Amino acid sequence: MKYCRFRSEGKTHYGAVEDRAGEFWIAGLADAPEEDFAFRLEHGGASSFAPSFQPMRLSAAELLPPVTPTKIICVGRNYGEHARELGNEVPTDPLLFFKPPSSLLKPRGVVRLPRFSERVDFEGELALVVGRRARKLPPDADWRQTLRGFTLANDITARDLQKKDPQWWRAKGADTFGPVGPMVSDELDLDAGVAIETRVNGKLRQQGSTLDFIFSVPVLLSAITAAITLEPGDLILTGTPSGVGPLASGDRVEVSVAGLGVLANTIEADSD
Repeated sequence: MKYCRFRSEGKTHYGAVEDRAGEFWIAGLADAPEEDFAFRLEHGGASSFAPSFQPMRLSAAELLPPVTPTKIICVGRNYGEHARELGNEVPTDPLLFFKPPSSLLKPRGVVRLPRFSERVDFEGELALVVGRRARKLPPDADWRQTLRGFTLANDITARDLQKKDPQWWRAKGADTFGPVGPMVSDELDLDAGVAIETRVNGKLRQQGSTLDFIFSVPVLLSAITAAITLEPGDLILTGTPSGVGPLASGDRVEVSVAGLGVLANTIEADSD
């Protein structure tokens, strides 16, 4: 099941997404994700959606972030090469931090470069979408019973402030620093490895695979839920591969994973 969240005629909807000859279409209106996830768990993966909707290309829709999380939890330095490229040691335990939900940005939205930072970086990531309430999960728990699916994220980071501030709330949590989308899918084969790429102005800058994770998804879920109760819709950013770099006004960033489409955003200087 793939779904997106979009606005049409002044109303917000969830839409079931289908791949038609290599192009994503919104095929019909979908149930709210919490209801659909419970339905699929009960009925062995089946989903239903209302076809009483004129199908439209995903690229033509007014897309919104496909999630409405109570919290966004991020994993730092989950790829060894990324840790080393910034001069950091590879962590022995998951390095976790928050981005506020107010940082969320829709697909094709504009990332604003704040006046208080001199260097803002891109960080393309695979994100996990929580499907059910979870607390104190063991490391060997089946993640499929907890996660609704996967989406794309760009952990925009004010790198100079990350080095300066002992807490990363400014560096990671500024308005527009959380692009997410364009859809959520439960169809990725995580066991086989998921490849992720980031391009800036069409040039490949990042390329990685979930097989390179230092901490696996079950380990991350266990570490997080040991301290924090996850709620349906919460978002977990799993870390970024090496190749991060600064952004400038006018840039276009594209994060992509096969089966999840492309999360594209443009960059502009904040004029406020």
